[in-house]
Amino acid sequence: METIQLSIQGMTCNGCVGSVKKVLQALPGVSGVEVSLEHNRATLTYDPAQTGMAQFKAAVEDAGYDVA
Repeated sequence: METIQLSIQGMTCNGCVGSVKKVLQALPGVSGVEVSLEHNRATLTYDPAQTGMAQFKAAVEDAGYDVA
């Protein structure tokens, strides 16, 4: 398992936090997600054999936010 932090742009409320968390948790291989509105950041624990940065970025962007 590996841990990565993503800078998420466009979150304005706790609803946004929930949306980002939901789409990231749905990815195969992701075992943990913490999203901070205050720091505009998502911290993920994942299996790099199953998923990676391209999938994280696509999921966040599909939800309407940007990965910086």
